[in-house]
Amino acid sequence: MTDAQIGIIGGSGMYKMHGINVVDEMEVPTPFGDPSDRYTIGEVDGVRVAFLARHGRGHRMLPTEINYRANIFGFKALGVETIVSASAVGSMKEQYAPTDIVFPHQFIDRTRHRADTFFGNGIVAHVTFADPICTALSFLVADAGRKEGAKVHEGGVYVCIEGPQFSTRAESHLYRTWGVDVIGMTNLQEAKLAREAEICYATMALVTDYDCWQEAGDVSIEQILGYLKANANMAQRILRASIPKIAARKRDCGCVNALQFAIVTDPAVIPEEAKRDLNPIIGKYMT
Repeated sequence: MTDAQIGIIGGSGMYKMHGINVVDEMEVPTPFGDPSDRYTIGEVDGVRVAFLARHGRGHRMLPTEINYRANIFGFKALGVETIVSASAVGSMKEQYAPTDIVFPHQFIDRTRHRADTFFGNGIVAHVTFADPICTALSFLVADAGRKEGAKVHEGGVYVCIEGPQFSTRAESHLYRTWGVDVIGMTNLQEAKLAREAEICYATMALVTDYDCWQEAGDVSIEQILGYLKANANMAQRILRASIPKIAARKRDCGCVNALQFAIVTDPAVIPEEAKRDLNPIIGKYMT
């Protein structure tokens, strides 16, 4: 435990946290392998936080290569109760322009090659995931964004694709018929695993482009990198403004006890190894 109850996941363009008084850097071993990088433990306005670069420092990992289970388990092992993530996304609607920030409340899964549950190997659990984002947390961070001068959009649907390629034009148009608001490659697995770990989770979706549905919307990496730099600065400001408010927030949402009725396996038949490995997550339900 590090007394860091707030976790920050930095996405593309955000590989460290500015304005943080660094206390330590920690490697956190997990039953699922190594997290993306060392966790930076520090303080923002007297509040202890843990920061992790989703793709590793220097952006070394494809979205599919990220060990989402290790990343979220590592936060849980550190004592984190709330995670705010930042990630680059494409806009699927005209009204969401580059450098806007969307706080999605829903997801559609178009990934194919990723582990996205802590369970299996003798233990079965089915968490409720109808509302995958902690909306109370999302509203809090969105409000901080508005006060920092960001153009904020609350709610909406994030379609999570496998990548690393961007969408084909046919796919992009299809997603728009589904009512999708933004498109990205990373946040869904984080949300699923955070819910299983009973961690509140919300994301800032930082718009970099219009995907390829727009007439002149072919995505270029040069264009995206330019917007990433502008987005990262605003994301840092919003996080610094949000952290004291998150620390003062009472966690009275459903995230807190998401596993209470989710584990369907008789504890008497759960393998001891599984109980030991998942103790930070399921321990309170095994007594």
